Amino acid sequence: MKQVYYILLLALFTACQTKTVNEIQMPYSENDFIGVIDGKSTRLFSLKNSNGMVVTLTNYGAKIVSIYVPDRQGKFADVMLGFSSLEDYKKHSASHGAVVGPFANRIANARFTIDDKTYLLPVNNGEACLHSGPDSWYRKVWDFEEKENAVIFLLNSPDGEFGFPGNKSAKVIYTLTDSNELKVDYEVITDKKTHINLTNHSYFNLRGEGNGDILGHILVINADQSTPVIDENMIPTGEIMDIRGTALDFTTPHPIGERIQANHPQLIYGSGYDFNYVLNKDEGELAFAASVFEPESGRYMEVFTTAPGIQLYTGNHLKGAETGKSGQPYTTRTGFCLETQHFPDTPNQPGFPSTLLEPGESYKSSTIFKFSAKSE
Repeated sequence: MKQVYYILLLALFTACQTKTVNEIQMPYSENDFIGVIDGKSTRLFSLKNSNGMVVTLTNYGAKIVSIYVPDRQGKFADVMLGFSSLEDYKKHSASHGAVVGPFANRIANARFTIDDKTYLLPVNNGEACLHSGPDSWYRKVWDFEEKENAVIFLLNSPDGEFGFPGNKSAKVIYTLTDSNELKVDYEVITDKKTHINLTNHSYFNLRGEGNGDILGHILVINADQSTPVIDENMIPTGEIMDIRGTALDFTTPHPIGERIQANHPQLIYGSGYDFNYVLNKDEGELAFAASVFEPESGRYMEVFTTAPGIQLYTGNHLKGAETGKSGQPYTTRTGFCLETQHFPDTPNQPGFPSTLLEPGESYKSSTIFKFSAKSE
């Protein structure tokens, strides 16, 4: 009798300590992501660690669909903006949670020159090319391999696709650790000189997706400098600007909304924050880039990267036309992005760290999103 009692007690203790995927009520199922695009099959993938954290992914655009993490009370919520079906991802903005490539951010006049040859790119943002055009790698179905705690996405991009030279092979590995880290590793090779700059374009809300704005989130960015833009077209001047003591300075903690309406010319151009920060780190070093704390829930996210820059975007142009997984429309500033990457318009800015990839070389970059909860 006593032995049965101890067995029951142990079972109860284990149940209290472990969250299962089934206990997280997802507003979608694997069937919602099964489809065929351009003759290739799509599906949903799930990663789970020993702490109950769950990450879901789709090979359509190598996208992160959801990230479920606990608050200070142990209550799980999805902190990623996104959609509950493949059809919604096809219909709405392709950038949510996506791997952006072959070149993230803006390229001025939608062109660049390599060895006296000019390459023309899609024009989709004023006169610029933004995120490689409207139908770039985030609209592609990637091949995949599954590992115990990781999913590997693979894509071949032919010479001239979206205007970029070279037959390019891309690999993106998502790994979930028991330290509540989501690690993203990027690798690209090419057979011709080309420009490569990959990022993940996830929108976060640590209160939980669909649960209000992000203005009260407290942000730190490890950067004393940024790359200022010329005007509202958001093309860099080519300068490196000291931002210490200005409304763009997050070297000390500030709520995102505290100075977002400040009379600063850069904030006026961007309708809020939409800027590349020059990280205080050595080239190629995996180092702390940013952190975000949400006081109400206690959720805390840290970002580490090997990239030289990080683009802060505060969802200034979310217009409520897209309805997310929770059934709530995504309105202005209901999500923020911290896009680890090289600087915008680098192919046309010789003073910026180079993005030129040559045959025989390998583009590699790593970013870690680490989640925890704090009491205050």
